[in-house]
Amino acid sequence: MAHRMFAPLPRAAACAIAVLALSIGSWRVAGAAEFRATADAASVLYDAPSAKAKPLFVLGRDTPLEVIVPLEGWVKVRDAAGTIGWIDQKALSDRRSVVVRIPVAEVLASPDPAATLVFRAEQRVLLELAEPAATAATTATPGWVKVKHRDGQAGFVRIAQIFGL
Repeated sequence: MAHRMFAPLPRAAACAIAVLALSIGSWRVAGAAEFRATADAASVLYDAPSAKAKPLFVLGRDTPLEVIVPLEGWVKVRDAAGTIGWIDQKALSDRRSVVVRIPVAEVLASPDPAATLVFRAEQRVLLELAEPAATAATTATPGWVKVKHRDGQAGFVRIAQIFGL
């Protein structure tokens, strides 16, 4: 006679698990990463979700970070260099910025490789999003996003050349 290793789940619990699995699966399929930026002039990135954990880095204001998972007032994040750490949720803002990830990105007057050059931005330069875009797939012009430099110049940059979208 065979015996069971697990007791059957009540129907409500089984339905809840199925809904959760489907929602997680659809989130993964969409693949839309969430990005936030640091709110303060100095925000600490820790190796664990606690102010008593080991500090890894101090990040400046408007540094874009990819949200991996929130957990009880802390957020596990990834920066442009690929470093993973934890940051206090209060240290993040809803303001969006991006950072240049290649040696030099050309910001053009329109989303066209033949457009007039507005300015060049070197690696690690922060740029503000100048158009509402939740993800790279939701920009007004596929493959490009409108950005603004802190000196006021604005133009279009290829999404592949930046981190934060």
